Amino acid sequence: MQVFDAAAVHSALPWPFLIEALRKAHLGPMPASDVVVQSDPAKGDGQFVTLPGWAPGGPIVVKMVGVFPQNASLVPPQPAVQGLVALFDGATGAPRLAADGAAMTARKTAADSALGATLLARDDVEDLLIVGAGALAPYFAEAHLAARPSLKRVTIWNRTPARAVSVVEQLRQKGIQASVSEDLDAALGRADIVSCVTMSDKALVKGALVRPGAHLDLVGAYLPTLREADDEAISRGTIFVDSRNNMTGGGDLSQAVASGAITWDAVRADLFELVQGRAAGRTSPEEITVFKNNGGAHLDLFTASALAGTIA
Repeated sequence: MQVFDAAAVHSALPWPFLIEALRKAHLGPMPASDVVVQSDPAKGDGQFVTLPGWAPGGPIVVKMVGVFPQNASLVPPQPAVQGLVALFDGATGAPRLAADGAAMTARKTAADSALGATLLARDDVEDLLIVGAGALAPYFAEAHLAARPSLKRVTIWNRTPARAVSVVEQLRQKGIQASVSEDLDAALGRADIVSCVTMSDKALVKGALVRPGAHLDLVGAYLPTLREADDEAISRGTIFVDSRNNMTGGGDLSQAVASGAITWDAVRADLFELVQGRAAGRTSPEEITVFKNNGGAHLDLFTASALAGTIA
């Protein structure tokens, strides 16, 4: 069994390689997957999540991660999501690899959205707006730049501007043209791709300000109580999800359905349908596309399988 620390994970899974690996994986069937969420018995904010997945005739993955939003305030800060991902042989159950959970989650989650952008965003996009400046923000900037090389500018907005400055500094060190915006509404009006990576429980993206032809990538609202985009943002766009299996769990779509702004029939396709050519993606340059990144054990399985393929 091989063990990958965080640095080894990031080194072994460059964005073009991982995005293409996810695309190829979506040509096959949806793996069996599940999720077990346990809340802190001491009534704290933390959760521990276990996600098993098993591909038909293929390997087994188990991701075990803690989700602790308060970690950002620790000194020194720690990732809000960290743990382990383990891959097992599907025929014998033998362990094949174990990998750093925070790095795998960052890589998998950003590549999921990047694949969505590859399929749905215009190919002439220039302005990327990242809403949120947590641990995932720089990875999402890098992944979207790999998916859409036409992007020229990256803007970071965060409720706490100092955190946005920190992300911008990280990106500039890698040669990426990035800047901070303290005016989210103005930044929304300029953005061709809006990628939201927050833990917000109130809508931040106002649909009235989203420009025609934009691609809206919603990532953070993984619980029914969380929200990143308002009803108008959801209803103005054509809606896509990474998987129909778990699309009802996040707040952006479920709250829009509850309010009557949309019905679940408004979801045009998931990544399996798009990659396999069973559904159309963007149909015009003016169309607004909305992609809800829900995650899931199948994506952990695809990412761990890609990592296993790098072992000599």
